[in-house]
Amino acid sequence: MSDTNTQGIAVVTGASAGMGAVYADRLARRGYDLLLIARDKSRLEAVAAKVTAGTGRSAEVLAADLADPAQLAKVEERLRTDESISLLVNNAGGTVFGPLAQADPSELEDLITLNVTSLTRLTTAVLAGFTRRGTGTIINLSSALAFNVLPVSAVYSGTKSYVVAFTQALQQEFAETGIRIQTVFPGAVRTDFWTGSGIEVSAFPQEWVMSADDAVDAALAGLDAGEPMTLLSLPDIADWDKFDAARQAMIPNLSRSVPADRYRN
Repeated sequence: MSDTNTQGIAVVTGASAGMGAVYADRLARRGYDLLLIARDKSRLEAVAAKVTAGTGRSAEVLAADLADPAQLAKVEERLRTDESISLLVNNAGGTVFGPLAQADPSELEDLITLNVTSLTRLTTAVLAGFTRRGTGTIINLSSALAFNVLPVSAVYSGTKSYVVAFTQALQQEFAETGIRIQTVFPGAVRTDFWTGSGIEVSAFPQEWVMSADDAVDAALAGLDAGEPMTLLSLPDIADWDKFDAARQAMIPNLSRSVPADRYRN
C-alpha cells in the first residue's frame, strides 16, 4: 500500500512499455503515486504490479486509446478535475516513417492526433488544476528528429517540432509561476517504438542507440537541473544555447513594414 508521504499523482501516458514504463518506476521511487495510461490494459497492469511491488507506491491503470476522441475526453476529464495530480508525462506517441507520397493518409491522421492533438488536450486539461493550485510539472516528449529532419520523417518530424514550439510558448506563459514545463529530446532509444514504424532500430549503429533506462534517468536529471530543454545525448549544452541564440537574434527582423532588400528590385 502507498504511504501518506506522497508527491501527489504522476500521470504517465504510453506507460505500458519503453520510456513510459521507466518513467513510472523512477517517479514512484521519487514518492509519486501513479496513474498509468496506454491502450493495452494487460501490459499496463503488469507495469503497475511491478512498480508497486518494487516501490510500495500505488499505481492505477487507465486503458485508453488517446487517438480516439471519446476515450481521450475521459482522460481529459480526470486530469482536469483530480486535485491530486501534480505531474504529467506526455510520453505516448507513434510514428510512420517512409515517403509521403506512399503513405496511408489515415495512418498519418492517427499519428498527428496522437502526437499533437492528444498532447495538446491533455496538457490543457492538467493546466486547469495546476493553475488553480499554482504548482505542477509537465514533461513533454519531443524527439531529436524535430531538428534532424529526414526525407522519410516529414509528418513525424513535423509533429515533434510542434511539441517544441508548443512547450516553449507555455514556458513563457508560466515563467513566473510554480508550474514547471520541460521538453525532452530523445534520439534513438531501444524500445518497441520502432516496431512497424518502417525503420528497425537494428539499422542504426549501436553507438547511436540509448537504453530506455539511461534516457529517462538523463531526462529526470535535466528536470532536476531546471532545464527547459533536455537534449539527452548532446555533449555540450552550449551548442543548444548557440542554436537558440541564433533563433532569438532573428526575431526582431521577422516582421517589418517592408520586405528584405533581396526581394525588392
